[in-house]
Amino acid sequence: MERLQNFFTDIMRKYMPDPLVLVIGLTFLTAVLAMVFEGTGPHQIVTAWGDGFWNLLEFAMQMALVLVLGYVLAKTSAVDRLLELIASKVDSPRAAIVIATLVGGIASYLNWGFGLVIGGVIAKKLASRVSGVHYPLIIASAYSAFTLYGLGLSASIPVVVSTPGHPLEKEMGVLPLAKTIFSWQMLTLAVVVLIVLMVLMPMMHPRDPRKIVPIAEEQRDDRPTGVPRPQGRLEVAERLNHSRLAGYAIGALGVAYLVMYFVDGGNLNINTVNFTLLFVGILLCGTPATYVDKLRDGITTVSGVVLQYPFYAGIMAIMAVSGLVGSIASGLTSVASADTLPVVNLLASWVINFFAPSAGGHWVLQGPFAIEAAHQLGSPVPVNTMAVMLGNAWNDIIQPLWLIPALALSRLRLKDIMGYLVIAMIVVGVLYAAGLFLWSMGS
Repeated sequence: MERLQNFFTDIMRKYMPDPLVLVIGLTFLTAVLAMVFEGTGPHQIVTAWGDGFWNLLEFAMQMALVLVLGYVLAKTSAVDRLLELIASKVDSPRAAIVIATLVGGIASYLNWGFGLVIGGVIAKKLASRVSGVHYPLIIASAYSAFTLYGLGLSASIPVVVSTPGHPLEKEMGVLPLAKTIFSWQMLTLAVVVLIVLMVLMPMMHPRDPRKIVPIAEEQRDDRPTGVPRPQGRLEVAERLNHSRLAGYAIGALGVAYLVMYFVDGGNLNINTVNFTLLFVGILLCGTPATYVDKLRDGITTVSGVVLQYPFYAGIMAIMAVSGLVGSIASGLTSVASADTLPVVNLLASWVINFFAPSAGGHWVLQGPFAIEAAHQLGSPVPVNTMAVMLGNAWNDIIQPLWLIPALALSRLRLKDIMGYLVIAMIVVGVLYAAGLFLWSMGS
């Protein structure tokens, strides 16, 4: 294990550039593939790229809000005290890695934006408290469990196809969550993946003390969790800014709306997820001033994601215009049977996710091909739907776009943690493929 880990780590440290450089490289690679394999002309490619650059503005804003609002929630005093309590009970490096993986996995299962942030937060706390922790590994461990979001409550594709009126309703109907993320097969797979990661990641901790990289002083987060109320006589504006009544009143109104929304039969979607994160965060922050302070930090943390989304939108436009997605999907599904189709769709999704790392946009590209193949081969639609979702979540273990918040929180470079994540990705891929194949065989 240590030799394999050192192999991948050394390669990544030598050759892995920063995320923005990678997306620039992917842009040109996609253009070359479209010209070579699809015969698409340079003029058509450049036009599609430029026209598509802003196609995901609404969705990008939704995703950015998931991250920012999840960050604020993760940094509230209540959550911070809980994480401090958890960290105070840990006293060994390997136990710290297990706990970072566990907390990151549970939080990602509940909400991917929340998990993406809270994993990094608990990892930093543990690295600061526990002597001898290899800092790059504990950050990688917390992030590796982000893949659990694909099996969790904010898994975009299952949530979308469970909503009446979704784009592929005519082809596949409406799939209730009980047939996807809440099926016993996927619930079992989620538990297995989390347990395996909790066993795997500590095994990569360096045995040689000279190879351990501790958290540096500048990487620690010593900022207070709240904004102190100004002393002395306050102007009316300052009183309102620091008013708990204002924060609790609007927070309670938001929660009341959510209760009525779900009682009236409303469905879980990205907007309701963001609405929940916003108003629960306001309630836990207590005052508008505290919320705005944390929001400012959150925006800084996810700025790299906001910058890169248009580049990926441009890449997706090239793929759509050229037909690259259809070629990838049909090429793989042409060798599949009814039982193996989910595994093939998983592999196709993993490849496509390099170019379209947003599950919602990814589904628009691959979904029609995956469902059509399922009907042609008689393969279960729910299994193939989850195959596309899990291929997305599997690839996200090494997807530079979603690593940006973890890197911003930890103040590490992509090449510092990617070697560990490659090993985690290989193991998780085997688990996902086995889980989908067994589910398909039993359907």
